[in-house]
Amino acid sequence: MNPLYQSTRIGRHTLRNRLVMAPMTRSRADDATGVPSPLAEQYYAQRARAGLIVTEGTFPSPMGKGYVRTPGIHSAAQIEAWKRITAAVHAKGGLIFLQLMHTGRISHPSLLPDHATPVAPSAIAAQGKVFTATGPQDFVVPRALETEEIPGIVEEYRLATRHALEAGFDGVELHAASGYLPEQFLSSGTNQRTDRYGGSLANRARFVLEVLSAMAEEAGSDRVGIKIAPEMGFNSVSDAAPQETYQYLVQRIGELKLAYLYVAKTNSPFDYRALLRPLFNGPLLHGGGLDKDSAQTLVAEGSADAAVFGSLYLANPDLPQRFLKDAPLNTPDRDTFYSAGPLGYIDYPALESAQ
Repeated sequence: MNPLYQSTRIGRHTLRNRLVMAPMTRSRADDATGVPSPLAEQYYAQRARAGLIVTEGTFPSPMGKGYVRTPGIHSAAQIEAWKRITAAVHAKGGLIFLQLMHTGRISHPSLLPDHATPVAPSAIAAQGKVFTATGPQDFVVPRALETEEIPGIVEEYRLATRHALEAGFDGVELHAASGYLPEQFLSSGTNQRTDRYGGSLANRARFVLEVLSAMAEEAGSDRVGIKIAPEMGFNSVSDAAPQETYQYLVQRIGELKLAYLYVAKTNSPFDYRALLRPLFNGPLLHGGGLDKDSAQTLVAEGSADAAVFGSLYLANPDLPQRFLKDAPLNTPDRDTFYSAGPLGYIDYPALESAQ
């Protein structure tokens, strides 16, 4: 039997196949309210045959927002909209986790309440530009969080987890990659603190571990996953000793007995999946540039328990059926990845309609 179509356990859930839809920002939410678009209900339901869907990055609090037209999970209106989405996925037998994404310094005052300055572990600006409602803007120097503020942000993740369960999600994922707030704390290049959240490796990992513990206390550790991407370098995040950093982090994460560890492909030639898999006593997900054959090999060899697909799932809502039948694949339209409206969102044809 094709290993991609064998069931597997992820925490308390059984996945009907090992094809996971990656979290992908699609920028269709209402920008003023952070309420998911009504189109999102159809978008996620179309892809419900995945073994697991992980949603687009969703901000746990208003200060976590980093991009235009992205959704939140902190208001009643947002929760109600997500309820309709999870119900649509569940009606088709699917499983769906909410990814919690606090962007930290990867934001802009125009995106934040009262034009606030983005927050971060240290007052170090990211290189590059942020896309705002008025076009690209330079990243600003963030405000370094005071020590006494940090437990409040941990609490925001806790409440967001509670809200996710209220909205009907099967679990939650912490986005600890792509240079966002958790990775900003973890990485030596973005964390120059001298308090209990900076300096030593144990201190730099403290924020991620506290957030995961808070999420696990709300949902149960078997409904909490984490995404990491060592040496991806996205949003100019860097670390002086990344192999040591992620070895330590994953060893500590292993104590929490999480539902899964998602290790995304990075720009490094070093094989982090091979380094970290023996350190994590639980399901490991891997993705980034996979196709059907490489995914089958990955799972068959036991290098990962499930394969994660991004743009292929975006363009092929019925990806499991297409793989199973060796059918042609739709080509992702990059020009509509982050545009508003249905084009490039819910109009990719399914195999049956294409035929």
